[in-house]
Amino acid sequence: MAAMRVLLYTRTTDYRHDSIPRAARVVTDLLAEDGHETVHTEEPGAHTREALAGYDLVVWLSTSGDVLSDDEREAFAEWLAGGGAWAGVHSATFSEPGWAEFERIAGARFTDHPELQPGLVRVADAGHPSTADLPPAWTHADEWYNFAGPPADRTVLLTVDEASYTGGTMGDPHPIAWYGGYGRGRTWYTSLGHAAEAYDTPELRAHLRGGLRSVG
Repeated sequence: MAAMRVLLYTRTTDYRHDSIPRAARVVTDLLAEDGHETVHTEEPGAHTREALAGYDLVVWLSTSGDVLSDDEREAFAEWLAGGGAWAGVHSATFSEPGWAEFERIAGARFTDHPELQPGLVRVADAGHPSTADLPPAWTHADEWYNFAGPPADRTVLLTVDEASYTGGTMGDPHPIAWYGGYGRGRTWYTSLGHAAEAYDTPELRAHLRGGLRSVG
């Protein structure tokens, strides 16, 4: 894999996760292990045409609220559709509520979640880099995101068993990670990653490492 320059974006204009510093460190380390350079920022203006031209991959890590200007939205969609790559983690799907096109980029729109609690995660597609090193099922504590509907035109990678926790509204299956595309671009998303300690688990690390590799 050729070395990449990666934009790690953690801007929040709504709820802010306390786990962001730890999560950003882990993502940066995982990318560095594969020889990639990461630029971590929360500043507006990171998604202009000029800025995006310098990146191979954009990662939105627990972003929230509207984080792009109108001009940046247009530039980002063009960059991604033209062959860029985007990875979203946890509340990335709680971002850009004012931009309808973002749901087509992310695959689905977050609606709500119950309190943090353990749940049973199941691998739906074991042939993907982000699931290849995971057990078929394992117990993980997280905020189990409900979405407005199943991800459109995406391949589901992980589901959560709603019988294993309270507050699920999607039924069976309840997708929590998927991959797909946007134009000629590549996309990958996981809803896992609420708590800082989750980033020290081997399962989430393997999931993130493979997901980042899959869009790199």
